[in-house]
Amino acid sequence: MKLIAAGVLALATIGASAQNINGAGATFPYPIYSKWFSEYSKAHPEVKINYQSIGSGGGIRQVSEGTVDFGATDGPMNDEQIKSAKVKTMHIPTVLGAVVPIYNIPGVNKELNFSGDVIADIYLGKITTWNDPRIVKENPGVNLPANAILPVYRSDGSGTTYIFTDYLSKVSPDWASKVGKNTSVKWPTGIGQKGSEGIAGMVRQSPNSFGYVELIYAAQNKMSYGSVKNAAGQFVRASTDGVTAAAAAAAKTMPADFRVSITNAPGATSYPISSFTWLLIPTHSADAAKGKALVDFLGWMLDHGQSEANTLTYAPLPKPVQDMVRKSIAQIK
Repeated sequence: MKLIAAGVLALATIGASAQNINGAGATFPYPIYSKWFSEYSKAHPEVKINYQSIGSGGGIRQVSEGTVDFGATDGPMNDEQIKSAKVKTMHIPTVLGAVVPIYNIPGVNKELNFSGDVIADIYLGKITTWNDPRIVKENPGVNLPANAILPVYRSDGSGTTYIFTDYLSKVSPDWASKVGKNTSVKWPTGIGQKGSEGIAGMVRQSPNSFGYVELIYAAQNKMSYGSVKNAAGQFVRASTDGVTAAAAAAAKTMPADFRVSITNAPGATSYPISSFTWLLIPTHSADAAKGKALVDFLGWMLDHGQSEANTLTYAPLPKPVQDMVRKSIAQIK
């Protein structure tokens, strides 16, 4: 009876001191965050991390208003967002990933090539059919139909959209001047869907459609996705190696606040629609115990989580960036 009583008391103590940490934001890293948070809680039963993948826009808004303990985004907060936030946060890069163009063309099973200006002009409404001469030129030997293209885009505030439009703004002056980059933009044409799941679902069920999702979603759903022309003029299929190559140059010049873009990076093997993804961590937590738990998790993420990145088609942080992150999390109060 004494042993049973002691066990009940121990469980009660854990329950009383358990930290429930709530976060929200990006869908791009959700597969690996879900795995990390589950594994961390198993190793640290006194901490439970709850995460809602509502999109980067929602993550930025909620952490800025203090309604969650941390946020997550694939597009760094801009200066105005940082200035107006009620809660001051720091950007902590976690992993890197790729955004890929997906398509559903009946009768076409080959991997297609896309240059950035072609992708931009599909969404600008300038290229409207699959057998457009510019698409045909980049895909010799592929019998492309005369069917109309159905562009699909994210309707919610999305870091994936930020990465995608950041890339398009670099490779298409027309896109940069008419649409620009943001987590949410005014799309000239197409149909909107909520979340990466929404885009993947719409493209999968809609013949002749075209969209963009994270590499992990394309791989998990066994969807056709194309190679993209990089800054060196090479068509590159998305891979963790290509993302790592894109990050290599950025690691050498990483700013102290970690807000950096690596789309259209130099290098023959760099995949051009690559990006870091960030956790948004309050610099001063209102709850000291939660702040300490978050710092402990971030250390675990560097020591244990990075080794799992490749298994879910993400690329781990370059070693120099990991070293910078360790110094930054030491400043969290």
